[in-house]
Amino acid sequence: MAITRAADVLATWESGVAQGPAGRALLLHGAARPELGGDREALLALPVGEREADLFALRRALFGERMQVRLECGACGADMEFELDAGEFARTLADRGDSLVRIAEDGWEVAFRVPGVADLTAAAGAADPRRALLARCVTDAARDGRPVSADALPAAVQRRIAEAARAADPGGDVTLTIACPECGEGTRAELDIASYLWTELDAWARDLLLDVHLLATAYGWSEPDILALSPLRRRYYLELCADA
Repeated sequence: MAITRAADVLATWESGVAQGPAGRALLLHGAARPELGGDREALLALPVGEREADLFALRRALFGERMQVRLECGACGADMEFELDAGEFARTLADRGDSLVRIAEDGWEVAFRVPGVADLTAAAGAADPRRALLARCVTDAARDGRPVSADALPAAVQRRIAEAARAADPGGDVTLTIACPECGEGTRAELDIASYLWTELDAWARDLLLDVHLLATAYGWSEPDILALSPLRRRYYLELCADA
C-alpha cells in the first residue's frame, strides 16, 4: 500500500527538494512501493511501465482520480485544458505482458527483457542510445540457429523488438493525442506522471507547512501533533483561527 500518512509524504517531499527529476521519480516510486523498503536497485530494475502504473496509483491515493492537464495546441497555439483519470491509467498500465519477450523474424530469433528505468538511464548517456539499450536488454540472439551479438541485429529486427516491447509494457511510453477544440488538429504530448505528481506534491507540502505554522502559532501544538490531525480537522481549526 502506498505511503499516504501526512508526515511520511512530507518526509518524501523534503528528501526530494534538492534532487533532480530522476531522483524525485525514484523517491515517488519508493513511496508508491513501500514494501520494497527503499531498495534503489529493486526499484530501478522494474519495467518502466510498472513504475508509471505505480505513480498513477500513488497520485490517486494522495490527490484523487481527476487530473487537470493543460496543453498548447501544436497547430494554432490555443490553450487546451482537459481531465484525465489517474485510476484508469493505473489499471490500464498495470496490464502488462511478460518481462521476457521473444520474437522471430526471417531466421532471426531474439529474446530480450523489457527495459527497466536503470536501462533507459544508462542508455540515455551513451553515444548511441538504441545500441546501448539493445546491448543491455537482449539476452539471447541467433540467426539460423547460430548465436550472434545484439550489434548484429538488422533494423527490421530492431523495429520488431521495439514493437514487442511496447506491447509487453505499454506504460513505458505514455503519449496522448489531444484534438484542439479551436482548429481540430491533434497534438501529441508525452505524459510525464513523475513530473506532474512532483509539482502537485510540492504545492501540497508548502501549503501544509503553512497550515502547521498557523496552527502552531495559534495553539502551541507541535508539528507531529498537527500532522496527525485529519485534513478535515486541520481545516476546521484553521477556520476557527481565521474567525478569532
